[in-house]
Amino acid sequence: MEYQAKELFAKHEVPVLPGSVVETADAARAAAAEIGGQVVVKAQVKTGGRGKAGGVKLAENPDEAAEKAGAILGMDIKGHTVHRVLVTQASDIDQEYYVSYLLDRANRTYLAMASVEGGMEIEQLAVERPEALARIPVDAIAGVDAAKAAEIADAAGFPADVRDQVVDILQKLWTVFTSEDATLVEVNPLVKTPDGKVVALDGKVSLDDNAEFRHEEHAQFEDKAAADPLEARAKEKDLNYVKLSGEVGIIGNGAGLVMSTLDVVAYAGEEFAVDGHSVKPANFLDIGGGASAEVMANGLEIILSDAEVKSVFVNVFGGITACDAVANGIVHAFELLESRGDQVTKPLVVRLDGNNAEEGRRILSEFAAKAPEGLIEQVDTMDGAARRAAELAAAK
Repeated sequence: MEYQAKELFAKHEVPVLPGSVVETADAARAAAAEIGGQVVVKAQVKTGGRGKAGGVKLAENPDEAAEKAGAILGMDIKGHTVHRVLVTQASDIDQEYYVSYLLDRANRTYLAMASVEGGMEIEQLAVERPEALARIPVDAIAGVDAAKAAEIADAAGFPADVRDQVVDILQKLWTVFTSEDATLVEVNPLVKTPDGKVVALDGKVSLDDNAEFRHEEHAQFEDKAAADPLEARAKEKDLNYVKLSGEVGIIGNGAGLVMSTLDVVAYAGEEFAVDGHSVKPANFLDIGGGASAEVMANGLEIILSDAEVKSVFVNVFGGITACDAVANGIVHAFELLESRGDQVTKPLVVRLDGNNAEEGRRILSEFAAKAPEGLIEQVDTMDGAARRAAELAAAK
């Protein structure tokens, strides 16, 4: 969130304005009184467009700050409920700029972007006036020193009266980017105040989850209040799970295969639409290269606890992990779930292909013969299995 990004900025000496994060209107009044003068009350949610949605308000005094905070708290902004607001010192703005660092996957490098036309949505500027947005590749090893920062500032056309400040801020933002293991650091707007100072008036930071082991302190940035409870449980079990709004639970090995599975289930689900509502995938769950009984049991437990799920599609292509190991994982997963007191009643459709697929199918066939009728079905093709899973979900 913005206030968290600014905490990281301040930690690395990027200039920001003082402010306090509060969760009640009374606390906003107290924060405004402490800051003194005009303040801005800003909704804290992880999405853009807060100003257009009415989530950013100017307040002249503490009572008005409380009134504005009361109106903003509880707002829904693009599906995000506002649980807290940032009360920050108001600033007159002479000029608005834009600067950012991000991971440029297409070119396998880092990219600096900068413009002297900040404040507006940068995507809009990039489309309408691409020449106004400087794009400078940054070598991961060389990084951003004073010379590189000057190259970025000059490419964007920063005027001489703020150039030195911008060069200094660009170096400090690069320190934020690298020291905190970020994939995005963005300031929009970076502003020049009437007295000539350059300040980060807003901030956006995306952190790389793969570097969490180096940053225990980053756990404080997680918005647990807004987290989906199933996603939170899956994260505790180290599962790569995303909740969706559908009826067919999905388990696959490999992100690409799971994404393809979502597509074929969505396509197959159109055939079983009722009152214009087609059957859709309920989640993304990639169990990765391994399919141990514990991993499979944890995945099934999460999916089956989703009340919206009516059927489950297990789609596995055996590679390094052979299909017989996956089949044994499914069998043991049922046993583990039953030992936990979780009775499996929702039908599973399993498609196994690749390494040792025939043996995997034999193991599942033997298990299915002992299980309640219709609990486990096997379908040879991905499209056929998707259609069957959608059909079962529609029939529930």
